Amino acid sequence: MPRDQPGLTLIGKLTVAAVLAASAYGAWYYFRGHAAPGNAVNSAVTSGRAAGGDRSTTTIGVAYGTEKQRWLESAVEQFSKTPAGNNIHVELIPMGSIEAAQALVRGDERIHAWSPASALYKESFVTEWTLKHNKSPILREDTLALTPMVFVMWDERYQAFVKKFPNVTFRTIGLALDEKSGWSGIAGRSEWGLFKFGHTHPNQSNSGLMTLVLMAFDFQRKCRDLQMKDIVDEGFQDWMRGIERGVTGLSNSTGNMMREMVLKGPSSFDALFVYESVAVDYLKNAEGRWGRLRIVYPDLNMWNDNPFYVLDAPWSSDEQRKAAGTFLDFLMTEPIQKQSLVHGFRPGNPLVSIKATDSPFVQFGSFGLRVDLTTTCETPRAEVISNLLGSWQRANNR
Repeated sequence: MPRDQPGLTLIGKLTVAAVLAASAYGAWYYFRGHAAPGNAVNSAVTSGRAAGGDRSTTTIGVAYGTEKQRWLESAVEQFSKTPAGNNIHVELIPMGSIEAAQALVRGDERIHAWSPASALYKESFVTEWTLKHNKSPILREDTLALTPMVFVMWDERYQAFVKKFPNVTFRTIGLALDEKSGWSGIAGRSEWGLFKFGHTHPNQSNSGLMTLVLMAFDFQRKCRDLQMKDIVDEGFQDWMRGIERGVTGLSNSTGNMMREMVLKGPSSFDALFVYESVAVDYLKNAEGRWGRLRIVYPDLNMWNDNPFYVLDAPWSSDEQRKAAGTFLDFLMTEPIQKQSLVHGFRPGNPLVSIKATDSPFVQFGSFGLRVDLTTTCETPRAEVISNLLGSWQRANNR
């Protein structure tokens, strides 16, 4: 038999171990270098794919009116925890309804879906977009929730107001604004100062534009077929200018304006013209700070349908269009629609009742909230709306 080979000495073993370690480090360093930023591995991570490279995240921007802020922020959080929303990142972009339409026409590439307060400005937006892109901007749409317009006043001042005037309308609001001595002449309360009424900026916010439209209907005493001659009517123009001269502030957001009223109390506003949903959302907050609010419905009203538009914008990828549609599907589900009711909206999903015992329309009836409206007006044609807005801008140097 051959003789046994001598074994390695301790020094030899240490030498071999050092060689192996050096080889391993060299291999690691080589592959780390080839996985530097810009290569396939890291670009997969930075593009949004999850660990393992088998999933991707699609980001969509949703421009929306701030009257839906509380509801949509909660909905986005819940959506992110669902299988459908696990790989979709929704960025909410708060913007006035008219402001967002104008941003889209200018090419704001952050926006892939748009949810204004109503479809009032839709025809004007579609016309402007089509002239620029030769196609409709709307790929898909649905009604998220409904809400009419309301006057909201501090209850103490409402009670004093109706002792002087028979009810709260644009006509009586105009008379109160014309009262040179303010509340002294209205109710003998000189300490209340001048009568303070507010609405949002018509050139930026849907509720501001809706205010002008309902003023026109009120003055002309009709609720449909508003025509150009009604807008240019000298009597209407003088009356509208008189009211607008007395308006306190012009916020670009209905939600922000209502928040200011609740934060600052009667020193900021005696009355506002806002969405019903916004007023409902702040009823309890106001009561705990300055007292009760009173909701009053105008005799002639209009619905704000809070549409959700999936946009066919040139900067939207197929994945972003699909993701926007997926988010819309989620918003229309019964659980999420029920949450819109909590914030004072009338859900767009007809399966959700607004007369349940926990509904604000049942709980807050004593504040003036009601389910039924008197008369609702039809949306005027785009050219009528544009001329109404233009006449307001000229009169107010805006």
